[in-house]
Amino acid sequence: MSASLPQSKTKYLTVAETAKNKSNLKSFSRQEVEQHNKEGDLWIIIDGAVYFVDMHPGGAFVLLDKAVAGKDATDAFFGLHRSDVLVKYGRYVIGTISDAKPRYILPTPGALSPVPYGEPAWLTEGFKSPYYNDGHRKLQKYMRDFTDRYIREEAAAHEKNGERPTVELIQRMGSELINHMRMGPNKMLHGLTLPGGIKGEDFDYFGELIVTQELVRTGTRGYADGLNGGMVIGLPPVMNFGSEALKKKIMPEVLAGRKFISLAVSEAFAGSDVQQLRCTATKTPDGKFYIVNGTKKWITNGHFSDYFSTAVNTGKGLSMLLIERGEGVETKLIKSSYSSAAGTAYITFDNVKVPAENLLGKEGQGLKIVLSNFNHEIRSGVIVEECFKWVIFGKALIEQPVIRAKFGAMFAKLEALQSFVEHITYQMNHMTYAQQSDLLAGPIALLKMYCTRCAGEISDDAVQIFGGRGITQGGMGGYIEMFQRTQKFDALLGGAEEGEPNASRKMPKAVL
Repeated sequence: MSASLPQSKTKYLTVAETAKNKSNLKSFSRQEVEQHNKEGDLWIIIDGAVYFVDMHPGGAFVLLDKAVAGKDATDAFFGLHRSDVLVKYGRYVIGTISDAKPRYILPTPGALSPVPYGEPAWLTEGFKSPYYNDGHRKLQKYMRDFTDRYIREEAAAHEKNGERPTVELIQRMGSELINHMRMGPNKMLHGLTLPGGIKGEDFDYFGELIVTQELVRTGTRGYADGLNGGMVIGLPPVMNFGSEALKKKIMPEVLAGRKFISLAVSEAFAGSDVQQLRCTATKTPDGKFYIVNGTKKWITNGHFSDYFSTAVNTGKGLSMLLIERGEGVETKLIKSSYSSAAGTAYITFDNVKVPAENLLGKEGQGLKIVLSNFNHEIRSGVIVEECFKWVIFGKALIEQPVIRAKFGAMFAKLEALQSFVEHITYQMNHMTYAQQSDLLAGPIALLKMYCTRCAGEISDDAVQIFGGRGITQGGMGGYIEMFQRTQKFDALLGGAEEGEPNASRKMPKAVL
């Protein structure tokens, strides 16, 4: 597999090329189209493509408008609709205008965005990076193509209807080793050939970063968490601290998408303060089992998980247990600001009998496991891209100094965030897991805080730029509305941002 073509060499779709029956397209003059301007016989032109239309969800009068019926409705269309509508209704294209030259381009599966700052600098034509090699570029192309072909459409539908991601899709991700790559560099990848032709031994944290950043480009916050987000944070405790027997049983079936796992730490009594958890695990007199009682709240994927990596109090401090769904385990869906596709749950453990062998690590060392896992947890770029496309279409808007200033601030934040992320990723590539936990807890906490602060500011500016569309679900501003409604999740999940600046325990005392 080759890497993605640079933007200047990429073949993007024209509107006419969205037609379902390209071989049957005819050539018309504008005068011919003008004759078809009545209900039942209505044609319109969109960027050189001729459409026969007989209905519109906004009512017939939208199409019968004198500026639309039989006319070039390009500007009117793009002022109200996203380009993916054209792909959806390509069956209505009946021809092209003989003398028209296309002005608009539509994305194709796997293609890089030509919009300024729509891609990280390393994917932008003319720019160089010391971090990425040809293998990374091939992996990026594979992930972009996979996301566009297999995830994007389902993501949009399930974000709206609240259904969990399909098991078929997650199992496809398992068979193509995407689930495996989401666990980061690890020994189970050794000997495997990963997408893009990468050897498992050569897979690094930049590879994991690429996989993550490509998956979130769907712009569907709840669905993105539902797409095995629980595995990403719930399986590492098993992978890094579970017994060999536990690993052999749990990891293959979770990575294959046959079983699902989540991380169960937060409680109604203690959100980010994990040391105040009340869920208890009491050992039986024979020492063979723990009896678990308590509740967990806001657990991503918890509603459909088969296993729970659970923080409990054993009487010797905070510990971690792997609990299998069974008698005494009950989950209830929690409805929050984002889609129920995430499977966010309230969990009750009522006298649940857990084998002592399911202890992860040692008793009393659960806090270490929890915090090291949080170290392993940028979708703002998609939002800035959406804004830039919108204001360029409405040319008068981009001429406003206040709008240009907003974009300058957005671009600066994006570039700073990407550089910060890549710096941390480079350090991870050159540290052991223990060193990462020791040295990077503070920097990663600061990065998370900065990401979420920037996301809030970018969200606010984006809504102002889009106006009413920015607070309307679906349509032109659908991504913007969703982002402003859900961006606070990132400031809360994995630890509230107020506690992040204090995470650097190595901060020296002031000395003058």
